[in-house]
Amino acid sequence: MPENRHLHLNAFLMGVGHHEAAWRHPRTDAHRVLDVTHFQELARTAERGLLDSVFFADTLSAGPRIANNAPAIFEPVTLLTAMATVTQRVGLIATASTGYGDPFTLARKFTSLDHISGGRAGWNIVTSGGEDEAANFGFDAIPDHAGRYDRAAEFVDVADKLWRSWDDDAVVLDEESGTFADADKVRAIDHVGERFRVKGPLNSPRSVQGRPLLVQAGSSESGKDFAARYAEAVFTAQRTLAEGQEFYADLKSRLAAYGRSPDDVKILPGVVPYLASTEAEARVLEAEFTDLISPEYSLKQLSRMLGVEIPVTSLDDLLPTLPPIEEIQGNKSRYQLVKNLAETQDLTVRQLIGLLGGGRGHRTFAGTPEQLADDIALWFEGGAADGFNIMPPYLPGGLDVFVDQVVPILQRRGLFRTEYTQTTLRGHYGLAPLRATSRV
Repeated sequence: MPENRHLHLNAFLMGVGHHEAAWRHPRTDAHRVLDVTHFQELARTAERGLLDSVFFADTLSAGPRIANNAPAIFEPVTLLTAMATVTQRVGLIATASTGYGDPFTLARKFTSLDHISGGRAGWNIVTSGGEDEAANFGFDAIPDHAGRYDRAAEFVDVADKLWRSWDDDAVVLDEESGTFADADKVRAIDHVGERFRVKGPLNSPRSVQGRPLLVQAGSSESGKDFAARYAEAVFTAQRTLAEGQEFYADLKSRLAAYGRSPDDVKILPGVVPYLASTEAEARVLEAEFTDLISPEYSLKQLSRMLGVEIPVTSLDDLLPTLPPIEEIQGNKSRYQLVKNLAETQDLTVRQLIGLLGGGRGHRTFAGTPEQLADDIALWFEGGAADGFNIMPPYLPGGLDVFVDQVVPILQRRGLFRTEYTQTTLRGHYGLAPLRATSRV
């Protein structure tokens, strides 16, 4: 491992924990899903642990969560803005969809977050593959998979043009002459494309980063090509070291086609850690959460993920025959992951929802902090990851344990920073600010 290569660690935050039953467990307080101070405290904890960033996923529908699960209450950019006011260094990454919004509004929103936070904004780019999301925007069905990525590509291109519509030194602020900005350094983009017509310029100057860190999480063939072209960090779900190594090598090999180097993209698999002083105690903790799963809710989630209605009477049966991935227009990579998991291990529906309850297909880990540090090092040094997307099953305690007990082990081994050396999110990920004259 090169001496200057260090882990990148992101805290993926969700309500009072990633486990779908976290809100029912005595280690959490379900009422805090409505409390902004809960999330502000989590951001401070992540910053205390010197993590690169915190991240919120998002969807554009309520989904099947209402009866049996605590939904994501807040729009993430709004929430991260509140978190920016109580932190100084930790990065702030929000999911925003290219499926139903427009590039101008999104570019302005993220530029605002970047200005407010002093250069710590990141955008997780999603295309929105849910039928209920489509219905909220007047569509009878999910737009086809390839079309969603075509739209996403043009969307990102337009947003990037808008972020570059102000030169780095356009703002003058000359009180004597009354000049706010040099008008010659602020340009219309005059974009006319297949899906968008945007004149520009953006009505917000360039921020210290130039543009937010671009993050992507799709692992389908279209998703990997999209990531190779645009992404600077990739959040992925790989369950074994071999799968992680295969994904890592595949994605990194695609970068050259877009004139990019392997260091231009950081790959962070997700891990849901159940940590205790012994492995046996950690497994007991994991079982406590599994026992609180609501089968009715879990089956709705699974049916939605697979596009096949699974009745409660099927809990102790194997999954029904599933359609080939070519027929899936939703999240192809997660569909294939769950399908492979069920079929290769001959899992019943009940066993499958137990495995998925903690991280919806992301890898779960039960053990001691030392064992998790060993595991992280194995993936990092074994060509399977540049870092990890830490997904605490319960909050705030799960993040506290990781920061207070795992991070110091990684630091002692020379795998993770002992202080922040950069002030921006792009800097944390080893990337320079994007100048207006450079290109995506």
